[in-house]
Amino acid sequence: MIRPNLGWRSVAVLSTACLVLGACGDKSDSPSTTATSGGAAAAGDGVLKIGTILPQTGSLAFLGPPEFAGVDLAIKEINDNGGVLGKPVTIQHMDSGDTSTDIATQSVNKLLTDKTDVIIGAASSSVSLSVIDKITGAGVVQISPANTSTAFTTYNDHGLYFRTAPPDTLQGRVLGDLIVQDGNATTGMLVLNDSYGVGLAQNAKAEIESGGGKVIESVTYDPKAADFSADVAKIKQANPDVIAIIGFDETKKIVPKLVEAGLKTKKWYFVDGNVADYSKDFPAGTLNGYKGTQPGAEAKGDFKQKLLAINKDLKDFNYAAESYDATILAALAAEEAKSDNPAEIAKHLITVSKGGEKCTAFKACVDLIKAGKDIDYDGVSGPISFNDAGDPAEATIGVYTYGPDNKLLPDVKYQTGKI
Repeated sequence: MIRPNLGWRSVAVLSTACLVLGACGDKSDSPSTTATSGGAAAAGDGVLKIGTILPQTGSLAFLGPPEFAGVDLAIKEINDNGGVLGKPVTIQHMDSGDTSTDIATQSVNKLLTDKTDVIIGAASSSVSLSVIDKITGAGVVQISPANTSTAFTTYNDHGLYFRTAPPDTLQGRVLGDLIVQDGNATTGMLVLNDSYGVGLAQNAKAEIESGGGKVIESVTYDPKAADFSADVAKIKQANPDVIAIIGFDETKKIVPKLVEAGLKTKKWYFVDGNVADYSKDFPAGTLNGYKGTQPGAEAKGDFKQKLLAINKDLKDFNYAAESYDATILAALAAEEAKSDNPAEIAKHLITVSKGGEKCTAFKACVDLIKAGKDIDYDGVSGPISFNDAGDPAEATIGVYTYGPDNKLLPDVKYQTGKI
C-alpha cells in the first residue's frame, strides 16, 4: 500500500492474497465447461450480438449518455472495418434502471431471449449483483464498464464476468491518500448503504488511517430516504475536518442539508457515483474548490470529438472510455476465438488484453489477429490487461476539482496504480 508521504508517484500493490494470485473462490472455473446451464447463445450462430443494460433512468441516469455513446462509437468502428467473423455486430440497448425497480431483470430477460452473446453493464454494482447470476448462469458474457464493488473479484461467475473499471481497492486508496495529503486529520463519511458505498468507504477508511488520519464518524444512509437531516446532524456533531460523500444522485438532496447545517466551511470530497455537473442544481459557488475521484484515464480530445459526433449533447464523459473498450475487447475476443460462442469469447478476453503485440485500435488489432499474431489491446481507458478474476490489473484514477460554477475544472490529476 502506498504511504501518503510517497504519494502516487510510486506503484501500489495490493497485499490481499487473492489479488496477488489473480484468482479467488470460483473465479477460475472454466467457462467452456461451467457456463452452459442456460445456453442462451451457447452454440454461437456466427453473428456477434451485443446488448447493454445501462442507466437510462434511475439514480445513475447521468452516466448513461456517455456510456451508450462509448458503446455506439465502438460498434460503428467495428462495423466500418468489416465487423466480426465477416458480419456486422448487432447492438441492442436496454435500460438498467436502479435498485428501486426491477427494470434490469426485465431487460436481461429480453436480451437472453434474443440470444445475446455479450451484455455490457450494468453501471451500478448493486444492479449487476441483482442480475449477474441470471446472465452468467445462462452462459452469457457480462462486461461492466463501471462496476467498482470489490464483491465481484471473488464472485462465482463461472469465468464469464469482466469489468473495464477497477475495483474500489484502488479508488479507495486514492481517495484516502488525497484526504490525508490535503492535510486533514479527521474525516466524516456519508455512505450509501449498498455494496458499492460500503466497500468504497471501507477502502478509503483503511488508507486514511494507515496515513495517520482518523474517520471519526461514518453514517450509512438509505438512498430512498425522504430527508437526510438526521444523517447530516450526526456528521455535524462529530465535527470532522472534511466530509466524504459516497453516493449517487441523492447527493442533490444531501448537499442542501450540509449547507443548512453550516457545514459549508468543511472540505467535501466526492466519488465516481456523484462526480457530476451540478451547475443547474446548486447556487453558484456551492462546490467551489471541492474535490472528487473518478476511475478512468484522461479522455483525449480526439476521442471526445468522436463521442460528440455520436451524441452532440454529451456534457460528461464518465465511463465512456471504459464502455468503448468493453465493446472493442468483446469483438476482438470473438474474432480471435473465431466464434461468437460466449464461453469462447470469455476465454479470449484475457488473451487479447495482455501479453502479445501492442495495438490500440480495432482495425490494427484485428489485422494482427488475422495474421496469426497474439495481441495486447491497450484501450482509451488504459492498458486494461484482465487478470484471472476479470479485473483490470492496472488502472487510473482522476482527481477532479470543482470550479465556482459547480462544474468540474479541466485540470485533472491522474494517478495510476496496480490492483
